[in-house]
Amino acid sequence: MTEDPLPEEARVERLIRIGQPPRNVTEAMRKMVWILPWLVFLSSPVSDLVSGHHHTAAATAAGWLGLTFFVGTYVTLVFRNMGRAFPGPLVAALIALLGVLAVTLSYTLGSSWLGLFVYVSVCCGTTFPLRIAYWTIPATTLALIVVGLHVGEDEAWGLFLLVLLIGYSMTGVRQLVRTTVELRKARATVAQLAANEERLRLARDLHDLLGHSLSLITLKSELAGRMLPDHPDKAAQQVADIEQVSRQALVDVREAVTGYRRPRLPGELAGAQVALTAAGVIADLPAEPDLADVPEDGESALAWALREAITNVVRHSGAQRCVVELVRRQTLDGPVLELSVEDNGSGGSGKGPGNGLTGLTERLEKVGGSLEATRVKHGFRLVARVPAGTPVASADVGSPA
Repeated sequence: MTEDPLPEEARVERLIRIGQPPRNVTEAMRKMVWILPWLVFLSSPVSDLVSGHHHTAAATAAGWLGLTFFVGTYVTLVFRNMGRAFPGPLVAALIALLGVLAVTLSYTLGSSWLGLFVYVSVCCGTTFPLRIAYWTIPATTLALIVVGLHVGEDEAWGLFLLVLLIGYSMTGVRQLVRTTVELRKARATVAQLAANEERLRLARDLHDLLGHSLSLITLKSELAGRMLPDHPDKAAQQVADIEQVSRQALVDVREAVTGYRRPRLPGELAGAQVALTAAGVIADLPAEPDLADVPEDGESALAWALREAITNVVRHSGAQRCVVELVRRQTLDGPVLELSVEDNGSGGSGKGPGNGLTGLTERLEKVGGSLEATRVKHGFRLVARVPAGTPVASADVGSPA
């Protein structure tokens, strides 16, 4: 099963990094890509200054100076807020400065400059706390209308909804980033708690398995040592007891390790989702499986079958879609749990069953199950079955269910 990071996880990681300081030049450039497209609204002010027909030389120079200062303040404010934000009072002062520049430049140089209010609204939505952004965005829109009534009413009403909605949309983006960060942290916390719980369970199991046995071995060893000079026959009996206890402890440890290493079907279904998504295969998997009355050995065999089937789909089939079904069926031999994995790929090399399928067949037969691997019209299908109830006694096999 592949260990490559998922495309979805990579996208989530990039989204989270939007709200954090850039670690390198690449991340800094990526943040700038989020900012620079919004500068399209500067085309009207720039065209107004470049034409040079509507203003005096002094007004044009003042316009260039004001526009440069406005854009520099806007880019600095928004870029910095995508990492470690400025202190609140400084943010308020910079946005107030942007608002003053937008009003002054629009009022003195004409309606072509009303687009600056878009940037003021964006800054309100991206930098202010939500409770403040919710009233500063409408205030910015109101300022646009008031100035527009003096310099260009049609242009002002044309920008009315844009200025209002773009500010609120920025608050939505901020909430999305914040929620994603919180969910990612919660996910990491849950994983850490699960790992801690597993370590505690392992510690408890080892204590229960070995604590009594090792204590008994220690006690009998000390007793055998004291008996050895005067009662060698009794010391030999204690040594024999030590050997028996140690052998039983070894058996218990092996059984415990086997249980830890046994694959479980819910875990393999989750792993299958990860592997198929990483390989670009559309996955259709069942929800939480119903494993009532299914023996552990049978569940383990199905888990191995699912792992082998998904590995073949990812590595050899070239499929675009994979459907996994898990259903209970009643057969002549009794109830069974059936796992079906079907893809629309080529089915591999086509040179007969490989070692993986042969091993699966043997593993399933050991628990009373069966395996079928066949080509279908548009792909390949693997079906594994295990008993889903108490095994039927040999004397009752021929009796009706």
